[in-house]
Amino acid sequence: MIRDTGSAILATALLAIPATLAQAASLQVAPVGIEVAAPGTASIVKLRNEGTTAINAQIRAFRWVQTDGQERLEPTDDLVASPPMAHLGPGAEYTVRLVRVTKQPVAAEESYRLLIDELPDQKAQGNRVINLILRYSIPVFFFRPDAGAARLKWSVEQRDGKLRVSAANEGDRHVRLADLNIRDRNGASISFGSGLTGYVLGHSGMHWATPVAPRKLAVDGSIVISAIGDAGPIHASPAAARISP
Repeated sequence: MIRDTGSAILATALLAIPATLAQAASLQVAPVGIEVAAPGTASIVKLRNEGTTAINAQIRAFRWVQTDGQERLEPTDDLVASPPMAHLGPGAEYTVRLVRVTKQPVAAEESYRLLIDELPDQKAQGNRVINLILRYSIPVFFFRPDAGAARLKWSVEQRDGKLRVSAANEGDRHVRLADLNIRDRNGASISFGSGLTGYVLGHSGMHWATPVAPRKLAVDGSIVISAIGDAGPIHASPAAARISP
């Protein structure tokens, strides 16, 4: 199984001036991924303040979609986070409840992202403290138990000095991918980085690009794609592989 270790994102510093102190973000969140099988409609997220001062957090839910290889978050009223704001004293824990409130049955799988932001400390800003703000982006899925498993169809293209790998998911359920790698018949390989590569939602597609040296890889039918998926290692040949002018 892959752990979504990329769900915590450190935002930019709030002040671009010299400071006497840099205060690290202290918000901790668990779990970092949620899956709810129908007819279930609810789940919970635990917030914890690991710091020595009180913090405030904002919780927002968005629908998560992928179109033409790009991801976007859309406002939604179908999933509600209650409460949408939380105040946590030092060492305190807080429970946030997630409820799918739409009455429409889950068709196969619905995908959301829960954004949890530690809000800036206005007092600390006034004291010339750089306050590093933490954002958690947590994937949330509601699915039917009989939904079809992910089925990936791959393609590879080399253009303008970059290698682009595309994955189209023809199944109902999402798949998480890590350690994406491409290898040709000569043993040359290109890595798309270690750890989490990304998600491909059901009936959606994504692509990833990385620079590649000229003639570094033989982009043809000999290409082998490897990655780690939810169920274990993936080894596949692309349905299409080409070098574009």
